[in-house]
Amino acid sequence: MIAYNPKIWRSYIFSFRKSDSFRTLLPFILLIAIYSGGIAYLEVEYLQLDDTSHFKNLSLIHTTLGFVISLLLAYRINSAYDRWWEGRKLWGALVNNSRNLAIKLSVILKEEKDLAYFRKLIPSYASMLDKHLKDEETSMLLFDDVDLAINHHKHRPNQIAKMLFQKIHTLYEAKKISGDELIILNAEIQSFTDICGACERIKNTPIPYSYSTFIKKFIFLFILTLPYSYVFSLGYYVIAVVPFIFYVLASIELISEEIEEPFGTDANDLPIKKIAENIKKHVEELL
Repeated sequence: MIAYNPKIWRSYIFSFRKSDSFRTLLPFILLIAIYSGGIAYLEVEYLQLDDTSHFKNLSLIHTTLGFVISLLLAYRINSAYDRWWEGRKLWGALVNNSRNLAIKLSVILKEEKDLAYFRKLIPSYASMLDKHLKDEETSMLLFDDVDLAINHHKHRPNQIAKMLFQKIHTLYEAKKISGDELIILNAEIQSFTDICGACERIKNTPIPYSYSTFIKKFIFLFILTLPYSYVFSLGYYVIAVVPFIFYVLASIELISEEIEEPFGTDANDLPIKKIAENIKKHVEELL
């Protein structure tokens, strides 16, 4: 995720990052500018249409459809941001739950061997969840000072959650923790799986295909018909105005596509790798 200062306007207005929508849409913007210029030449120079032409009345349709498309795009970006924000809340909960589990274990457990086990395993859950959501493969993972191995062909976060609970249960059988402590620690471990399931729900349930394609087609047809009526009031200025309108509308759709799946590697996706590293740092400090 890009870190920035929202109070500095100048650097954002006059600079274009690699991930900026303008760079992505530039080929389409140029094509639409050429298309608009061709329509302007056809109507002004070749057909020599005047204000009595029915093409001028197309602006009435654009006025009505402009309101509709604004509602669709507003809903589109709001729904995408809701998914992004929910993902951030889930990873914030994972940070807090990892800390809480480490704090409780640091007080309950006395032996260094037991503490070392959780010192390695708790941060590993966040790290594996990061790789799991990004579909990154890992080989058999061996932990220092801990006799564990993770098979990347199976659900990796579930494997670590199972190991955490197995260790807690073993400590209970060895009388190192009480029944009440077992219940408390089990609730913390269960929250890890709940967070994993919620993240998978976001990742595996994209915006409906028909809705996404309809908006793209709507924007495309809306832009293609704009020059026909705008030529009467703007003349050759449609070469600049129509591509600008396309840039605004298409950028909203492009930004929505990027943030609706917040666990990827795009510039505006959540920094879950950094969050996982912070969890590791905090757990190691506590244990």
